[in-house]
Amino acid sequence: MSAKLKKDENSGQVVANKKAWRNFELVEKFEAGLSLLGSEVKSLRAGTADLTGSYGRIDGSECWLVGATISPYKFTGSELGHPPDRKRKLLLHKSEIRKIRSKLELRGFTLVPLRIYFNKRGIAKIELALATGKRQYDKRRSITDRQQKKDIDRETKKYK
Repeated sequence: MSAKLKKDENSGQVVANKKAWRNFELVEKFEAGLSLLGSEVKSLRAGTADLTGSYGRIDGSECWLVGATISPYKFTGSELGHPPDRKRKLLLHKSEIRKIRSKLELRGFTLVPLRIYFNKRGIAKIELALATGKRQYDKRRSITDRQQKKDIDRETKKYK
């Protein structure tokens, strides 16, 4: 029974790319597996990862995560560990890769990682999104819309 509790504690979000929701208009989301080394999984469980400035790239028939930083595991016995900024292979179906490739060939689309998490079975997954960049005025509009929604909720709360 304690093993179940331990597994549930380890599952969940490890790191999120908060700037992705602000800087991009998310069009379509995908879930992919990550091909990781053992020390990288341990580092992810410790929560030492950063997705800022990372993106997805398709080379041939494979999808790669570029620019993501997973810090070396500090409790390892060897000094070598893993390189923190290496390219990591993303595990997607061929049909998903074809779909993403066709969208990326269009002008203005980017494959942005949103978050890395462990699913219920304890497997590391990454959530990706096909996105278009927001302009400055789009960012301002989303901020004003959010503020107006808060004001409306605050006013209607008084009458409930």
